[in-house]
Amino acid sequence: MKLAENLVTFRLRLKNIPGTLGKALTVIGKLGGSMGNIQIIKADKEFKIRDLAVYVSTDKQIKEIMDALSAIGKDIVEVISVKDKVFELHEKGKIFLCNRISITTFEDLSRVYTPGVAKVCKAIQEKPGLAMEYTIIKNTVAVITDGTAILGLGDIGPVAGMPVMEGKAMLFKAFGNIDAFPILLNTKDVDEIVKTIINIAPTFGGINLEDISAPRCFEIEKRLKTALNIPVFHDDQHGTAVVCLAGLINALKVVGKKIENISVAISGAGAAGMSIAKILLSAGATNIVVCDTSGIIYKGRAINMNPAKNDLAQITNPDNEKGTIADAMRGKDVFIGVSGPNVITKDMVKTMHKDPIVFAMANPNPEIEPDSIEDIARIIATGRSDYHNQINNVLCFPGLFRGALDIGATTINDEMNMAAAYAIANTIDEEHLSEDYIIPSVFNEKVHNEVAMAVADAAVKSGVATRQML
Repeated sequence: MKLAENLVTFRLRLKNIPGTLGKALTVIGKLGGSMGNIQIIKADKEFKIRDLAVYVSTDKQIKEIMDALSAIGKDIVEVISVKDKVFELHEKGKIFLCNRISITTFEDLSRVYTPGVAKVCKAIQEKPGLAMEYTIIKNTVAVITDGTAILGLGDIGPVAGMPVMEGKAMLFKAFGNIDAFPILLNTKDVDEIVKTIINIAPTFGGINLEDISAPRCFEIEKRLKTALNIPVFHDDQHGTAVVCLAGLINALKVVGKKIENISVAISGAGAAGMSIAKILLSAGATNIVVCDTSGIIYKGRAINMNPAKNDLAQITNPDNEKGTIADAMRGKDVFIGVSGPNVITKDMVKTMHKDPIVFAMANPNPEIEPDSIEDIARIIATGRSDYHNQINNVLCFPGLFRGALDIGATTINDEMNMAAAYAIANTIDEEHLSEDYIIPSVFNEKVHNEVAMAVADAAVKSGVATRQML
């Protein structure tokens, strides 16, 4: 597994003679490790125990450094322990619950619990809508997965996916001030998943479906939207699509093209690819070709199809093109990748139309390394944080749910998704746009507030709001 400059701490027992630390540092440097802080933990006449913080890029590199340090000789250098900063941060989980109100007296206890709480329970029994004002429901979202399509890892199961769900809950809180909680489902059965979510839905103000594989995710979301009267959002579909459209809106401004006139090739016909195609069509695009592992999807294709792909074939590929991803890219203005690493080549990008836009968004490794096409593509975006123009779902879902919850939306509809996309795009003033700056940073607080307001306004205008903004 590739790690982006991960910080690892090597605790070493070093012979207390001149040159011992230098030997260790030389070994680390030769194997590509970059040094951080060095601390003395303990020292005596014979040995010093030091913590060496080392930046590495792969798990393999960590083992190579450990082996090389051990090879110096245990009487000179002994590896006591190796601590991965990522694992340290995950110890005991990354989120926890805390009380909003302190309980320090019997009076406090009587108000937050029995007997005082009965007054609130009876009020909600008589008027269920009061639960949105006097419980956590109004500001609580469930982050639900079955573990079948975990970010960059695939079907690893719900428990192995928990660190991702915890991370998602952290992002909801950090960027939207929303209390989100992970829910792991130990089933892949669509009926069971839908039934379970419907049964636990009274606890939450919204449902965020996460990392559920296609095409099952389409049916699950559709059935839940029909059954529930609260926002339901599959982020892998719509969050990706919203941010992708936002980036494309600004990219087209930079290259001087209009969305209704461009041609687009999409690599990936899963949850994200299909949703991107649909939102681009809603935004005015007319010529979109989508590819999967069997090539271009077209009307009448017999192999590797399912109902979702059949439906997609009816609304995309107006010229009924056939062939490979290379064929699909020829003459296109835009390439959007939501598939896997190294799917396209430099030569394929060269066949695109003038001023090509390439969004290679597969994570953690993109469809093509961006550095290899910097002299060909006019604009490049990825899903990576170590390259400019990061297409990151965090730009969408915190603000989108913030707006939906605040306005009491009964669903999240196309109008709200479109409003979120334009709000993200418009966060950057047009005079500040450039090839390297088409999408704002996730740490730009203005983004999340603008998205929330735009989504709330769209909910009101589309008739799905149940309360007024204060």
